[in-house]
Amino acid sequence: MSEMAGVAKQLVTRGKGVLAADESLGSIGKRFEALGIENSHENRKAYREMLFGTPGAEEYISGAITFDETLRDGLGQMLSEKGIIPGIKVDKGTVELANFPGEKVTEGLDGLAERLKEYAGMGAKFTKWRAVIKIGAGMPTTTCINVNAEILARYAALSQAAGLVPFVEPEVLLDDGHDLERCREVTDAVWQKVFEKLAEYKIEFEGMILKASMVIAMDTGAEEVARETVALLRRRVPVEVGGIVFLSGGQDEIRSTLNLNEMNKINPPWQLSFSYGRALQDSALKTWVGKAENVESARQTFLHRAKMNSLATKGEYQQE
Repeated sequence: MSEMAGVAKQLVTRGKGVLAADESLGSIGKRFEALGIENSHENRKAYREMLFGTPGAEEYISGAITFDETLRDGLGQMLSEKGIIPGIKVDKGTVELANFPGEKVTEGLDGLAERLKEYAGMGAKFTKWRAVIKIGAGMPTTTCINVNAEILARYAALSQAAGLVPFVEPEVLLDDGHDLERCREVTDAVWQKVFEKLAEYKIEFEGMILKASMVIAMDTGAEEVARETVALLRRRVPVEVGGIVFLSGGQDEIRSTLNLNEMNKINPPWQLSFSYGRALQDSALKTWVGKAENVESARQTFLHRAKMNSLATKGEYQQE
């Protein structure tokens, strides 16, 4: 087993999952603003320290995806000391795909090899890159799927060349405008092309993680989400892939946990885990609201959600 394959295996240890704490300055600013918290460096650091320093979090959290600022603040070391593997978001966000209105492409390949070397030197063991696929009238186009798959594969190759485990995240957005059948159709096309490109770029599947969106529509029940998602994973994802983690993708914290729980009842060939952002953080953030006196209660709230998702990775979650 390569070192990358070993890290990937650790990240999807049964009963553990990954905290997505890689919000950009703008994204976390919107969440802070909604709660009356100033979007200052001091507050961003205090918030991440509150999450990362939660006693017992390492029982349920295997790794944490950080943002550039967070890693430079030295919080990767804080994670490592707790036995949580530090990772880093390396894409630079999405822009409009020229000549394809409404569709997005992710930037950040320029200079990536140098940045990866720097992040590895700062203690990062894995990386994340997100592509965004929107379902709509005439969307996604084949061009949009192809270009994002190509970029994901190039990113993954650069990441593995630097000895870092790539989280490959082709997110099909959850939206009111599509049904389950349409989501399945689009996700099928996306995963097929992504894994074609990963193979073309000679990616070591054992040393990567697929960060997947679920096959889901706004009104889909957990059993149906589980059945459709796992069936499509079996069809399109090589069994050699080191692990699969799901993004919550606009689902609330209870629904995302229920869906993960139902998938793990099916006993798929991979360990299915979580890499949730809001679904792990929202209640804790609303409890904290930027006040030092709320840190302990916010940590308890965060720990509870982490524990519930830990149970879901084993198919043992009971809805609260």
